[in-house]
Amino acid sequence: MIACLLLGVMTAQAQHKVISFFDEMGSARIQTEEFSQAHDTIVMVEHRLDDVIWARYVYRIIDMRYKQNYRIYFPTRVDDPDYRNLFKVIVDAVVDGLQIYPKNAETIKPDFKTTEPFTKAQIPIDAMMVVDKTEDHSDDAEEYWDISRSTAMLINYDSIADELRSQPYSFENVVRNQLKYLIQEVVFFDKHTSRLHTKIMAIAPLHPVLISTQDSTKVMASLRESIMFWIPFDNLRPYLAMQYSIPNRNEVKRVTFDEFFQKRLFTSYIVGEGNMYNRWIPDYSGSEEEVRKEQERIATELLNFEQDLWEY
Repeated sequence: MIACLLLGVMTAQAQHKVISFFDEMGSARIQTEEFSQAHDTIVMVEHRLDDVIWARYVYRIIDMRYKQNYRIYFPTRVDDPDYRNLFKVIVDAVVDGLQIYPKNAETIKPDFKTTEPFTKAQIPIDAMMVVDKTEDHSDDAEEYWDISRSTAMLINYDSIADELRSQPYSFENVVRNQLKYLIQEVVFFDKHTSRLHTKIMAIAPLHPVLISTQDSTKVMASLRESIMFWIPFDNLRPYLAMQYSIPNRNEVKRVTFDEFFQKRLFTSYIVGEGNMYNRWIPDYSGSEEEVRKEQERIATELLNFEQDLWEY
């Protein structure tokens, strides 16, 4: 019986199909989209409440103008056959039924417990973005879309069919200005694993027109107003896992958007943290130098906390 089992294993191994790097047409077998069951492979680590002995909320902005974030900003074409950028993934997810939540009227913090998600008819994705019609980048050359026009909406609601539909033309005019995202994350120490963990809790696209202000006293008010909507990040992960990001100098090294965020391949800067005063960095920092110093202070405190847990 043992010999038969060994023979069966050896036969199965001998029949292993070798997949060539090139297909029958001579093209490279490089996938650009994940298989449809990819969201079922997402690993969710459960941390017990009793094991978490320290936690701290941090708010960051992911700016697409940093070179490290180009992989989730491009392509800006809506009809690219191979890739989608982060905003296109979000728009497609909303059309597919992903629930999104309104911004908090009092602060930039998301509120998923007491706030109801938007209904299909309330989806607030509009095209009120700056569009340059000429090569002149002066203020006179800026044109604002009228969101009262149905053709200007990124997503239209069909009340008869009760479904959402995206507008490709509006998307290409909007996505090039979609440069910033706000994320809420929690940094916590799990004594069971004896290490510091960081988890993204929520993500929000920021409106580029509403956030553009030079008045330091109105930065946080402008940031709050610029939030389009909040998305619970765990709800977005299945959609992120089904799209590869554009490779960086190695076409066969495939990284999905979900891996991109879980491995923290993006770059960002801190705008605030959880504190008893409910204040954000621009609220008590009067200059750019003070803002940078405060950002460095928070980043250093997080790093030192993990280092101070151990003795060498």
